[in-house]
Amino acid sequence: MFDVVEKDKHDMVIHGFSLVMSYFIYDIETYPNIFTLAAWEHNTTNRYTFEISWRRDRTKELMDWFMMLVQGQHEMVGFNNVGFDYPVIHTLLNNSTLPGCADLYQTANRIIKTPWNNRFGNIIWDNDQVIPQVDLFKVHHFDNASRATSLKVLEFNMRMESIDDLPFPPGSILDWQQMDKLIEYNHHDVDATELFCQKSEKELEFRKEMSESSGVNNMNYNDTKIGKELFIRELEKKSPGICFSKVNGKRKPNQTPRDIIHFKDILLPYINFECLEFQRIHQWFKDNPIVNTKGELGDLNCTVNGFTFHYGTGGIHGSISPCAVSSTDDEMLLDIDVKSYYPNLAIANRLYPAHLGEEFCNIYEKLYLQRQQYKKGTVENASLKLALNGTYGDSNSEYSPFFDPLYTMAITVNGQLLLSMLAEQLLKSPNVKLVQINTDGLTIKFPRVLKEWVRSVQRWWEGLTKLELEEVEYSRFFVRDVNNYLAEYASGGVKRKGAYEFKDLDWNKNMSSLVVQKAANHALIEGGDIRQFIENHDDIFDFLLRTKVPRTSRLVAVDYHGVDHPNQNVSRYFISTFGDDLIKIMPPTAGQLKKDVHAPDRRIGINVGYKVHICNQVTDVHADMDIDLEYEWYIKEARKLVDPIIKGGVV
Repeated sequence: MFDVVEKDKHDMVIHGFSLVMSYFIYDIETYPNIFTLAAWEHNTTNRYTFEISWRRDRTKELMDWFMMLVQGQHEMVGFNNVGFDYPVIHTLLNNSTLPGCADLYQTANRIIKTPWNNRFGNIIWDNDQVIPQVDLFKVHHFDNASRATSLKVLEFNMRMESIDDLPFPPGSILDWQQMDKLIEYNHHDVDATELFCQKSEKELEFRKEMSESSGVNNMNYNDTKIGKELFIRELEKKSPGICFSKVNGKRKPNQTPRDIIHFKDILLPYINFECLEFQRIHQWFKDNPIVNTKGELGDLNCTVNGFTFHYGTGGIHGSISPCAVSSTDDEMLLDIDVKSYYPNLAIANRLYPAHLGEEFCNIYEKLYLQRQQYKKGTVENASLKLALNGTYGDSNSEYSPFFDPLYTMAITVNGQLLLSMLAEQLLKSPNVKLVQINTDGLTIKFPRVLKEWVRSVQRWWEGLTKLELEEVEYSRFFVRDVNNYLAEYASGGVKRKGAYEFKDLDWNKNMSSLVVQKAANHALIEGGDIRQFIENHDDIFDFLLRTKVPRTSRLVAVDYHGVDHPNQNVSRYFISTFGDDLIKIMPPTAGQLKKDVHAPDRRIGINVGYKVHICNQVTDVHADMDIDLEYEWYIKEARKLVDPIIKGGVV
């Protein structure tokens, strides 16, 4: 048994520790004349600080601490630690001549400046890691460009009391007081990572169970990769070498790239339409090829019975104009979805990436049937769901062994046309009103006396396609457009999409001013008053917004004298009556520089026309908010979500 001895406020020397907990949250900071590592033993009060600088050299204590982690088979948890922190400390763990702070800074600087296309060159892979790493950045798939989320943004989303940005420009030479401030900041980032780790326990536990059951380390896999790897293992089990080949000693995914995609080669033979408008869309797909699977269809649409259907490479969509749709004693509001649409579309029609052959469909079906045997909420059910859903998306990834754009389009195009066939038959009754259609389902309103007829249409479609439909009844449906709506279930509960969501949002979402969404929900669902709701709302965090600017830009608050006051690049604020103007200062564009090499920086206003109050420290603003909050802005934003629907009336 070891203990922790505290030397002073910022220096803890490790003589040993308990070997009970498996996670140690950590973060590093690197400057030319100081290296720091701060750590926190997960779910305990045990905290550690290590410093390598001209004033303190705790290299030996740090190496002892690393040894403890190795001997105790502990894991280190961080945020982007696989891409940055661990490669830096790996040079300490794997170097007989221990590097100093300047050497560690050079290593860090090299990693930061590595071009994006060479980013994997810095990774220390699982088998070579001295201490196992868990990276929350990768677990939540923030390494995907469309989901990129920084720790600072998470601090806002997690509603931390303080949002702190790096206190000194990278590469600065720090003095004694600045070093102390850096260590405080280092621990602040560990606090944020620890909090996010706590909020990620469900995801981490799932990955631990998956790792144990599969014998493969899943700890840093995002959901899509977990599903993809499970599918790959099944394919390789059946046909070794089907997914990957060895090229120059490296594993290379087998793929079927396409220079051009002819839709006529993939259209299912039983697709048929009676309506001229749908026939026109069908014929367009027969006649036209594409070379790009992302957004190349242009404005392909048709209007049937006053409802416009929009087609694309990603899926079908369409919606009535903003309004409220309500069921009654005489009329039913029914949502109809295809069960596991894309996987079952491939299984039923034997659609597969060309290089994987029909065995792909056999594995797909096997995994689908296996999933039916497990209850929702079990690890088995969750992992199989990921395998079923993640595979289709990966078929359009040039890094994946599932890559075949023709297969991708076979699924999306046939999926759109088959759903259009269902809509066409339902619209044969003039009493059936289509409310929306989107990717894998549609919502209709119709007289209850037609319920059996609607069911007969569903059975016809199921018999034709060999797919299964699921349905749920809504009592009310408040629609702004196909991606933004509120649906109230007849059995109770509310489904929220897009601009109306405020619960259980993904961590990469912008969680600014949630009082707006809450007020809109209150007005639409409960018939409440927006102004009264907002003016009486007492959760300070629901009024806060965040903005972020890239490192190449600056964020300033301009006071009433016109003086710029620098702020953090990720800052939190509320709309105020007596505050400052918030301005983003960005470099001139390439076009501006081409015209004038001395072109000035661009000044771009945020929440133009309103004042703001910066509050990166929430504890400092409670009193200010009581007298300075500009309620009118929040009321106006809530009205934008409610008024178009109210104006559209009830149908």
